[in-house]
Amino acid sequence: MLNIHNLSVSFGGEYLFEEISFRLNSGDRVGLIGKNGAGKSTLLKLLSKEMPIDSGTIASDKDIQLGFLKQDIDFVQGRSVLEESYQAFVEIKKIELELDEINHQLAERTDYESESYNQLIVDLSDKTQHYEIIGGYNYQGETEKILQGLGFKREDFDKKTETFSGGWRMRIELAKLLLQDNDVLLLDEPTNHLDIESIIWLEQFLRSYTGAVVIVSHDKMFLDNVTNRTIEISLGRIYDYNKPYSKYLVLRNEIKEQQLSAQKNQAKEIQQAERLIEKFRAKSTKASMAQSLIKKLDKIERIEVDEDDNSVMTLRFPVSVTPGKVVVEVDKLYKSYGDNKVLSNINILIERGVKTAFVGQNGQGKSTLAKIMVGDIDYDGNVKLGHNVQIGYFAQNQAEYLDGSKTVLDTMIDAANEKTRSKVRDILGSFLFRGDEVEKYVRVLSGGERNRLALAKMLLQPFNVLVMDEPTNHLDIKSKNVLKQALQNFEGTLILVSHDRDFLQGLTNNVYEFKEGNIKEYLGDIDYYLDQRKVEDFRAIEKKKVVVKQKEKPKENTYEDQKKIKSLKNKLSSVESKIALLEKEIAAIDQELLMNYDATISKPNFFDSYENKKNELKDFMNRWEEITLQLEDFSL
Repeated sequence: MLNIHNLSVSFGGEYLFEEISFRLNSGDRVGLIGKNGAGKSTLLKLLSKEMPIDSGTIASDKDIQLGFLKQDIDFVQGRSVLEESYQAFVEIKKIELELDEINHQLAERTDYESESYNQLIVDLSDKTQHYEIIGGYNYQGETEKILQGLGFKREDFDKKTETFSGGWRMRIELAKLLLQDNDVLLLDEPTNHLDIESIIWLEQFLRSYTGAVVIVSHDKMFLDNVTNRTIEISLGRIYDYNKPYSKYLVLRNEIKEQQLSAQKNQAKEIQQAERLIEKFRAKSTKASMAQSLIKKLDKIERIEVDEDDNSVMTLRFPVSVTPGKVVVEVDKLYKSYGDNKVLSNINILIERGVKTAFVGQNGQGKSTLAKIMVGDIDYDGNVKLGHNVQIGYFAQNQAEYLDGSKTVLDTMIDAANEKTRSKVRDILGSFLFRGDEVEKYVRVLSGGERNRLALAKMLLQPFNVLVMDEPTNHLDIKSKNVLKQALQNFEGTLILVSHDRDFLQGLTNNVYEFKEGNIKEYLGDIDYYLDQRKVEDFRAIEKKKVVVKQKEKPKENTYEDQKKIKSLKNKLSSVESKIALLEKEIAAIDQELLMNYDATISKPNFFDSYENKKNELKDFMNRWEEITLQLEDFSL
């Protein structure tokens, strides 16, 4: 599908990657990994032809269709969620406009006998036929199904896209990609703004996707569940193995150990040969043997060990002043968005030095309570901050508040005060912004680099309480580990909103679970919380929730009921077989129309037969619905 050969890209005279080659085939689900700034997003832009290549080639099959989910998206204002999602269907929307124009002319014109009027009728028939073949009567239902899978409710469909957060707008863009008939999907951090339920849905979708997928992600579980191949970009090279992420790491370590062992053995052989050369060189009778050994040594291809990029940021959160014993006290707090009651009668007390995790599904009020604590949004009730409390706040979309027209250095200088201005370059260096990198504009930074800059900017202000909402979004795995270590060493109070079990493990000693407007406290770490919920991870909680719903008090059926159920199931099976057969026949006709339209419609009684099959299918679908409803009555 895509063949990448000797591809090179450089910035400021330095290669991001040099002469890399690989091929994408149908069915490949590639996890593209590497540290922040290694070139993952750049490679996706090159594959999508959004960026020019410095050298090399990207060859693709003819008429290949490619979809690209970027980190930064920009919608036309004024469109609803459905209207924006419908933009995925370019050809369908184009024909809809053409059909509207034809119908408008037919309604206004009165020259019924003219040739041009007759041509309009022919055009209307042709375009209607084509509209049906390309799915014009089905795309709206398919759109609603995808949007609901990604977490949207029906009442959201008519809301304007600008009323949603960046995370929800990202879901709309993802929905558009999934609705298009793409051969290749390029997904840049697709799970960053998805809750666990939506991530599970996306995993199932991608596992059954027949085209090629390239995914940039730092979610280890997502990569393991979806991918069948891993490509790592490191120090300008790529490492490509047909293994999901965790198995790739094991294999990569094994290969490196083999390389080290082979390199040591080769080094011993070389040393032995060099000793013999020195020994024979002094003797005239052995000089020719020494020359032979020298030539042999020159021909040896030195074994190289794959280098690892072990550069990581240095991070420490200092405590400004010691606050009072009680840091935050929440009493009888309520918060609603219109008719949506998010938090109801919340009472919590957080003491100095406690490290607390807020967990639960998206939309349950975790981020809302965090914003209330830092004074970002209004509420009903009482929230009292303790004596000497100074809050540092990292919002879920913190990186979006950075000004893209500023450089990294200017961003920090403008945020600094007199005391911290002299520390700006040192802080940037500890976050891996060194040398000329501080002169980069924010708009060219990767998502992970922006998050690192947002974290660095936080350190310019004093705090003794840290409130962090999903701080690991966009961070590479090594940076996540550094952040976790820094938070473990932080001597202040921590409130952390996250759904990442790996990150939370060993980090917090108190858990609040948000569910249906209420909060439940668990006096222990994240493992204690999961043990109390009798599950292994947050995903299991979601799956368990579905199982519980399915097992709600089944009704006892009598012997007569069981006979009726068996009869209905037999009828349903027969109807389903007929539906499958008709759908197959109609699909074959549709394909025939696409391949050879003129020859197909010239067949005797073609349109009558075609319409009869579709009407027959509609009747069977109605019959299927009736039988299904009758069966559901027995299970209530």
